[in-house]
This record gives sequence, structure tokens and C-alpha cells, in this order.
Amino acid sequence: MKQLRYLLKREFKLFFTNKTMLSVFFIAPIFYALLMGFTYKSGKVTDIPVIVVNHDKTPLSNQVVDMLEDNKAIKVLNYVEEPAVVKDEVIKTEAGAVVIIPERFEANMLQKKYPEINVYVNTSNVLTANFASKAIQLTLGTFSAGAEMKALQKKGMNSEQAKTNIEPFKANYITLFNTTSNYLIFMWPALMAVVLQQVILLAMAVTFSEEFKRDSFVKDFAGKHKYAILVMAIKCLPVWIFSNFNILFFYLCSIYFKIPAPENVMNFFLITAIFVVAATNLGVLVSILVPDALKATQILMVIASPAFIISGFTWPTYAMPEFISNFTKIIPLTPYLEALKIMVVEKGSDFLTYKYFWYLFILGWVYFILGWIALKIKIKMLFKEYHLQENYDDQEIGVS
Repeated sequence: MKQLRYLLKREFKLFFTNKTMLSVFFIAPIFYALLMGFTYKSGKVTDIPVIVVNHDKTPLSNQVVDMLEDNKAIKVLNYVEEPAVVKDEVIKTEAGAVVIIPERFEANMLQKKYPEINVYVNTSNVLTANFASKAIQLTLGTFSAGAEMKALQKKGMNSEQAKTNIEPFKANYITLFNTTSNYLIFMWPALMAVVLQQVILLAMAVTFSEEFKRDSFVKDFAGKHKYAILVMAIKCLPVWIFSNFNILFFYLCSIYFKIPAPENVMNFFLITAIFVVAATNLGVLVSILVPDALKATQILMVIASPAFIISGFTWPTYAMPEFISNFTKIIPLTPYLEALKIMVVEKGSDFLTYKYFWYLFILGWVYFILGWIALKIKIKMLFKEYHLQENYDDQEIGVS
């Protein structure tokens, strides 16, 4: 018991005296959480610059421009003449789109000659392109319907008859999840989960590799080396405990940035806890197998860095090659993000997250068993080498 207290005290002392570990585990998550929160705080992209060139300059074409200006998602940049090189002007002004109203627009509309408004969408940034094109389509669609209704009313139809004449059926679009299309609500859970996994893997990368480097298993763990499970638990305990501080900070930030909280907090913390354990066990396994701290860190970063991209959170896994989608299944972040999406974004029933809980549970056990076997073998080899060296040293002393 006395030795166990010593080992626990030693482990926490190592954790708090390692400046790199402290900066990675505490400062980095705080920095990333605040950075992401304030970056996406508005949740929606507004005032996207849109170049509008009105060649017609008639009351009807001016009405189109006025309606575009009334849309809060875009900011109209009125041009008297069309730029010589449209692409260069788009780059210079960072415009999301260009709207060109042709000459004789009003005259052709009145004569039923079906004039065309050309809209050039800047898709170098898909996000702003989607917001800009959606805003322009909505505005031009409203204008088109309004103009058609006025034309029918001039022919003697009342407003209801005119409406049904231009709209043979009515389509109702009802948003189910994230109804405000808030980008922060969509990205926040995923980004914080990525940060949490990253810092856990970075912290665990150096734990066992540093112990092997210092021969601690022969010196400090003498008498306990047969209990690999106990050794693993002692090494993981600081990370398990202090991960709660990061989760609590993320939760407080989500309140400040008005991110909806999971309805069942206990279910959220249970799944998050098993995710932390699974990620920790992955780090333990690699740290044991690769005794060099730098190489262990590099391997874990190769796994962690693309984890968000290939997790299926933004790009569906069914659209990926099979070997990539299979690789994502061994990363704890993948099932955890699926569960987070259900709990935070989609507000789904708890039973929908159970399969991801058991997925993480099994993943954590697999990494734990592999790590335990590897550690048992490694410690046995270390003590064998140590005793051989000890016997050799005794023989040297006896000869001298």
C-alpha cells in the first residue's frame, strides 16, 4: 500500500513537472476552444460581397437590385459597368458571386421574351458560395413569382387565382435539425472532440516510452512489475482525471457561445468517459510498442491528424474508398462523433447512441488487452536483461 501511494504520488509529480505535458493538456484545449468559439460565434455568414452589374437601369431592373440589397446574407457592390476581367474583380473584392442584369431586361420581360440574368458563383470557398447562391436564388425566385403574379392580375385574375396559376403545387420545406443553420452548432462538438482526442494521444505518447528510457520499471516499479494492469492504471490516472477539467471547460464555453446542451447529460458524460478511456488505451498501446517518445508521438499524430476529415462527420464514409472507411473504424473519434451528432445536433433518443457506446467499449477493451500483453512481454524482457546485466557485473567484480 505504501509503495502504491508512492507510485501514485510519483505519477502526478511527473505530470505536473512536465511543462510540455501541461501546455498540451491544459493550455492548448483552452486556446482552441476560445479560438473556435469566437471564430464561428455568429454562426452564420452574412454580408457576403456580391457584385451586381445593372446594364438595364430601368425601374424593374432596379427593383431586382433593391431586393438583393434587402437580403441580409449578402452585401451588394453596385457596378456601373461590367469589369473588364470578371474573375480578377471577384478575387480583388472577395465576392461570393456576380449578378449581371442584361440590357433591355424590363422590355423583354414585358414582351414575354424571357430575358436571362447571369449569376457567376465563386466556388473557391464552398461555404460562402452556398450561402451566396442560396440568397440570390431566393431573391430572384421571389422577384420572378411576384412579376408573374402582377402580369396575371393585369389580365383580370385576383391574387389567389394568380398564385395558384403560377404554382401548380405547394412544397413545404421543414428543417429538422439545427433549424437556424448555425455553423457553430454544427462544428463545435466535433472540433472539441478532435482537440480532446489530440491532447490525450499526445499526453499518452510519452508516458511509457519515457519510463522505458529511464528504466523506471526496474527501479521504481520493483515489486509491482508483475501487475501490468496496475501499472497501466497508474500511468493513465492523471489523464483520466484531468480530462474532466477539459470537458467541463468545453461545456462552460458551450454555454457562453449558446451551443445547445445534450438533453441527457448523464448519457453524454458516460459516452465521453468511455471515449476518453478508448483514446487513452490507444495511446498506451502505441507508447508501449514504440519505446521512443518522438516516434510514438509521430505515429499517434498520423492517426489523430486526419481523424476528423475521415470520420464521416462532414464527408460521408460511404463516399470514401473502402480501405479508408475501414481505417476510420479503429479510431475512437469516429463512433464518438456519430454519438455527439445525435446528442447535440440532432437531439435524438438515447437508444440511438447505445451502439456507439458499445463500439467504444469494445474498442477500448481491444486496445487495453493488446497494451496489457505488450507491457507484460516488455517488462519481462526488461527484467531478464537487467538480471543478466546484474549477474555479469557481479562476475566482473569477482574477477577483479
